[in-house]
Amino acid sequence: MKIFIIDDETNIRLSLSNILEDEGYEVESFANIQSGLTALEDSDPDLILLDVILPDGNGIQALEEIKKSLPHIPIIMISGNSNISSAVKAIKLGAFDFLEKPLSLPKIKITVKKALDFHAITLKLMRLQADSERAWRMIGQSPVMHELNALINKVAPSNAKILIYGESGTGKELIARLIHTRSSRKDKTFVKFNSAAIPRELVESELFGFEKGAFTGAIARKKGKLEEADGGTLFLDEIGDMELASQAKILRVIQEGEFERVGSNQTHRIDARIIAATNQNLPEMVQKGSFREDLYYRLNVVPIQSPPLRERTSDIPLLINHFAYALALELGTRIKVFGPSALQKMQQQSYPGNVRELKNIMERIYLLCDKEMLEAEDIQPLLPDSALNQNEANFWDETVNYQDKKREFEIRYLSRQLERFSGNISQTATALGLQQGNLSRKISELGLK
Repeated sequence: MKIFIIDDETNIRLSLSNILEDEGYEVESFANIQSGLTALEDSDPDLILLDVILPDGNGIQALEEIKKSLPHIPIIMISGNSNISSAVKAIKLGAFDFLEKPLSLPKIKITVKKALDFHAITLKLMRLQADSERAWRMIGQSPVMHELNALINKVAPSNAKILIYGESGTGKELIARLIHTRSSRKDKTFVKFNSAAIPRELVESELFGFEKGAFTGAIARKKGKLEEADGGTLFLDEIGDMELASQAKILRVIQEGEFERVGSNQTHRIDARIIAATNQNLPEMVQKGSFREDLYYRLNVVPIQSPPLRERTSDIPLLINHFAYALALELGTRIKVFGPSALQKMQQQSYPGNVRELKNIMERIYLLCDKEMLEAEDIQPLLPDSALNQNEANFWDETVNYQDKKREFEIRYLSRQLERFSGNISQTATALGLQQGNLSRKISELGLK
């Protein structure tokens, strides 16, 4: 951990540096306010020890200035000419503690440890709060988002079944969670079950639970997602990927409110609100016989469309600001500011992966771009469309063996499509009009991961 010492007395700086370095801390010391503030432009310490009286200014004023830009960093004030009013003012402005000279070195060690522990807890809390806000908050002021929010408010208090449609990355789970938190079931559990993320042979045991000895490896009874959601909400994500046998059993749960665990004949009653979501065309799947018509009509009581990002580009600056703050907390860095040209460049992107892709791009910018004030030229090399455009001419103009070029095309195209659907082979195959088995063989043939 890094500690800054800002004090004009050489002996104080040396003694504090020595004792803190012996404790394993990294220490930098400065003889005046300006040099300390300059260092803060390039580095964020975990703690600052700041003198009240300095040659180029007042430490209390410096405390106020630092807290405006770096509110989470604890600051311990030290002074040889202190008074009660100065100490009170410092604490009100956010100082962690106020110590008088001559300093007690044991007390310094104890206070520094407490301040650093407090700093670590504060950062953890801020990150948890940021995670919570991201999980429950809907970002957007566009007309389509206002309509969506109004619809959620209207249907949330009821127990009606809801089917959420939308492309990958548009926030279907967020909509489901908002419905839950605005309902009478908000104090009960919200349980997510993703059919596409679980091998088909395990779907029923995960969903309905199982008895001891029901199958090889079932060494103890286990509750399924349905029982976990009793009294609350069960979110069936990617319902279009559920096989027909499991669809029939879910239909029974919806119709009769009861089920049996795998390996048991005992019937269990259940009271859970069902919300389902899909990025597939369920009416078309019904026509083809790959999705049960009766289940479709049971789920589709209230259809909700999750809008793609291209239909609400005016919300992109708001999303950028939201992710900028959240990523700064998550990564422990300063907030990056997107200038007008950078915002315009971000709004010009296509985002086939919708909000999820925008967040991924934001994280890439935070990890790879050192600047805090960003303009278009700073983020241009990190945008996916930019990289594609740069290589496009070379790809088509290059004269090479046809089979080699065909293989390269397949690798690039399928990699891009798999990335768009977060590596989900079933969804990618459906979108491309391919059989899942054929796509799996092609992925293996091309050596894609």
